Amino acid sequence: MNISKKTLNSALLLAGFSLSTSAYANLEININYLNQVMDNGPVLSNILPEPEDSGLRGAELGIKDSNTTGRFLKQKYSLNTYQSDAATDVIAEAIRLYESGQRFFVLNTSSSTLNKIEKSLGDDAVIFNAGSADDQLRKESCNAGVFHTLPSRAMLTDALAQWLKAKRLDEVLMINGGTEDDQAYASAFKRAAKRFGIKIVAEKQWDFDSDLRRTAQKELPLFTQTKEYDVVFVADERGDFGEYVLYNTWYPRPVVGTQGLSPVAWHRVVEQWGAAQLQKRFNKHAKRWMTSEDYAAWAGVRSVSEAVTRTKSSDSKIVEEYIRSDNFELAGFKGRKLNYREWNGQLRQPIPLVHPRSLVSQSPQEGFLHPTNELDTLGFDKAEVKCSK
Repeated sequence: MNISKKTLNSALLLAGFSLSTSAYANLEININYLNQVMDNGPVLSNILPEPEDSGLRGAELGIKDSNTTGRFLKQKYSLNTYQSDAATDVIAEAIRLYESGQRFFVLNTSSSTLNKIEKSLGDDAVIFNAGSADDQLRKESCNAGVFHTLPSRAMLTDALAQWLKAKRLDEVLMINGGTEDDQAYASAFKRAAKRFGIKIVAEKQWDFDSDLRRTAQKELPLFTQTKEYDVVFVADERGDFGEYVLYNTWYPRPVVGTQGLSPVAWHRVVEQWGAAQLQKRFNKHAKRWMTSEDYAAWAGVRSVSEAVTRTKSSDSKIVEEYIRSDNFELAGFKGRKLNYREWNGQLRQPIPLVHPRSLVSQSPQEGFLHPTNELDTLGFDKAEVKCSK
């Protein structure tokens, strides 16, 4: 019997693929996405609202991406989802799932809810924080079973301060909102300013409730009148007034922070390093743009699947140990492989600096060096962390 060379090569390729996949056992991995719907109170300006399914769609895409390769490796990933505006209900559901044998969790919750869930589950639970930027989770709480895929406020403001220093915009007027989140963001920037030699020439608190759609041109120039500054920093996470600061300052200066030029985990304008393909897949799946919470949830799911693939195991302790190891690498579409800090579980990642229609820069900035990894110039380095594993 005559066999063509093409047929023989195809048969050899199929045989090789069969042998390569035979080393993988059939694995079924369930990942649980729990969302706490937060009541942020009334917003005083007409801003574009955050999508109600922010985070969830990222987790779903992470499952789809994991199954794309998983089906060749005899791995099947599925997603359980739960949502409630009551913290007690979210905590109770996490406990129920754990008691039913579930071990992998992606949480989009407040920091207090995350802490309570972590304390309620066994030490074999693997938890990804995809919803809270709280610095204390990375500096003091440092729960042993928690990984943080969402950047902390310290990472975001360090990224911004590096850019300001690189551009020699050294003197800053700060305008802070009145919410606890605004104060936390402002505190993170003060730390970053001290760290990178940025001078805060004045700090002002925005505590007005006027309708800036009608009065911004009159109120904001007077409000921002002070000694001269290079840039205006705004801490307004909810969006009460920050959008109206642009082009209404006493001195014609750029605006940075939560509005203007903003540091983010992810944004629709990020297209380099293969990110355009991720954006396209997400847009097809969710019919909208990917948010930072979507990216963080996606990264949590993909971290699990990457570790399962490398270890050939669905055992949560083996998966967690591998994710914490120096061997772990996540392809995160940010120009380099990402991994986790062993001292607080934070995902190392570059931070895009964006305005609504363009990527301006990405930190760490050139010239900001570190003894081991320049990504650790963003956020809390090992010596700054007060907790231990």
